[in-house]
Amino acid sequence: MLNLQQPECNKETNGQGVVNVPMVVLVNGWATHENRSHQTLNHDRSENGYQTAAANGRIRSQRIGKMKKVLTGLAVTLGVLGVTFPASADCGRVTISEMNWASASIFAHIDQYILSNGYGCEAELVPGDTMPTSVSMIEKSEPDIAPEMWINSIRESLDQGVSEGKIEYAGKILTDGGQEGWWVPRYMVEKTPELATVSGLLKHPELFPNPEDPSRGLFMNCPSGWNCQIINDNLFEAFDLNAAGFDMGDPGSAAGLDGSLTKAYERGEGWLGYYWAPTAFLGKFDMVKVDFEATHDDDEWNNCIAVVECSDPKPNDWLASEVYSVTSKGFATKSPDAYAYVSARSFENSFLNKFLKWADENQVGGEEAAEHFLKNNESIWTQWVSPEVASKVKSSLSQT
Repeated sequence: MLNLQQPECNKETNGQGVVNVPMVVLVNGWATHENRSHQTLNHDRSENGYQTAAANGRIRSQRIGKMKKVLTGLAVTLGVLGVTFPASADCGRVTISEMNWASASIFAHIDQYILSNGYGCEAELVPGDTMPTSVSMIEKSEPDIAPEMWINSIRESLDQGVSEGKIEYAGKILTDGGQEGWWVPRYMVEKTPELATVSGLLKHPELFPNPEDPSRGLFMNCPSGWNCQIINDNLFEAFDLNAAGFDMGDPGSAAGLDGSLTKAYERGEGWLGYYWAPTAFLGKFDMVKVDFEATHDDDEWNNCIAVVECSDPKPNDWLASEVYSVTSKGFATKSPDAYAYVSARSFENSFLNKFLKWADENQVGGEEAAEHFLKNNESIWTQWVSPEVASKVKSSLSQT
């Protein structure tokens, strides 16, 4: 589909009082652009001196008449070609953080498709992770959008970024919030019920053997770069897992974390580690969230548990996580229509667990999953956009 910018949005002067306006002309049936110079003068030069004002008027009238015919023909031709104009001519280039877990990748691709085809943005995906993306957005205003930001552990820095006018909380991408914690397979709890509590599992490191040292247990942490890695490091120390005989494991990536859980579950082996919901895996595998037997202390959490290398962490518990889409202030100001979409869209955990399970079972990536969602769930996403934008997105989908 050919998207043409409105000429009024692309005026440039040549430094001599001349306004260069991209004019659309038809060449062999195709639409193209050509720069024409228009000059406002008090008189026009002719072979015999200056033309009269009346002559100027006749020439301008003739030009206007010809221009009307050209524009009329152009409008008809563009209609036949199915050319559309951007819903927001000021949207321009938009960068979207594609983080390295399934739901975040799907959200990023959904945003890219809707912003590109519905709002005329030049939407581009860039790699991201929670900590580096949040820092970059605050310090450099890049990327423009982080579709899925779990804000509990970085709330202080994000709040400061908002107060300084650098970023915006657009809206909750997960209406129910996110659930984080330590998990064990239900088949283990059924055999040893005390594994459902942190005090109980501390007694049984032998049920979660470390492949590199079977004499010790293994707790599987978050991948490097995720904020939950900091939190788990401090909780690991707060509950004194090392003294109880546990080592800390680093899966290396989201795929590594998933692989470790899948391997253990399919073999009926012990597994203890961090995970979160909504996810395909907690829809696929029957897991039990470990009871920390502690109340949440907000001050302790923000000033120690969520801080790198806190010197004296105390036992604490997770709260349901608030999960927002975060945008740069520049994007919110420059593209209010597109920002309104980002603020409006959200997912319920019950739907998302099932959809993520489908994506996992069919082994589709973020781009294919996003297109499947848009084609099969119009009743959900059309509530986030105007009828005009919905029509453009559906038109684009019909051609794929």
